[in-house]
Amino acid sequence: MTLHISESEVRKVFTLPLAIEAVETISKRQAHGEVLVHSRRRFELPSGAFFHYMAAADVPECLVATKQYTYVGGRLKFLVCLFSTESGDLLALIEADVLGQVRTGAASGVATKYLARADAKTAAIIGTGGQARTQLGAIAAVRPLESVWVYGRDAERRTKFAAEMSAKLGIQVRAAASAEEATRDAAIVCTATTASQPVTSAENIAPGTHINAVGANHIKKRELDARTVAKCDRIFVDSIEQSRLEAGDLVLAFAADEKRWDSVRELSSLVAGICAGRTDESHITLFKSNGIAAWDLAAALCVYRLAKEQGLGRRLSFWQTT
Repeated sequence: MTLHISESEVRKVFTLPLAIEAVETISKRQAHGEVLVHSRRRFELPSGAFFHYMAAADVPECLVATKQYTYVGGRLKFLVCLFSTESGDLLALIEADVLGQVRTGAASGVATKYLARADAKTAAIIGTGGQARTQLGAIAAVRPLESVWVYGRDAERRTKFAAEMSAKLGIQVRAAASAEEATRDAAIVCTATTASQPVTSAENIAPGTHINAVGANHIKKRELDARTVAKCDRIFVDSIEQSRLEAGDLVLAFAADEKRWDSVRELSSLVAGICAGRTDESHITLFKSNGIAAWDLAAALCVYRLAKEQGLGRRLSFWQTT
């Protein structure tokens, strides 16, 4: 039987600490070749609509997860399917907007854990949507933040974001009047926007800063300008293959010097101890996140197990013989 798990049920069981642990664990397995990842592909359809799909397999655990989602009329709809390759069964159908926000935030939490300075206490968030919330929550889970600045184009939204996240996290989150003001003194900078052009500048990225860039996942879009990328001493991505297809921040920055790709490493290799991260307190580090299906697999398995334990979801019948 297949378990259908709704958005509200995912929200009930899937916390950031659980997600951070799941992403970190599967990253180590990915680095050792136990987890296989197929990069995202897209159909661009009439009237500005898109269909996206991606997949990952945990070979020893006999599991496959696929994620499919549509963008139609300005709205995204996400679905993750979890399969057993041992039985061939579809274990779960999971509504995956919340799942995606949490697992993406968790991945930045893992990157921050391994790359930000140990004494980092200040952060800047560019963006005020749902993804910005999980990004800040994950950063706060791995570093003892004392103050945060947030900037978004809508003054009312950024003020609301600051108030809500201050109350939720118990730290001072303040609305900034500009991206420059937000990032100027931040030890950790996170961009989580829908922008197609840079939202911050190199002049305001200080030595020792760690950057999580998570918003742009299209080859022609970027949140960081080429000078900011050029300042980075260490650059990590979730998947080099996928980044070459859609990480506009890097594709555009490296256009004049393709050899820069040779210095890019995958987060999974860092987590597994295969390559080094920050080796100097003054280094500027960057994690460019596009989102990979390995994270969806880890998240889906976590949600599926918790839903079964707590008696959540609805059972659906497929492929029943008569």
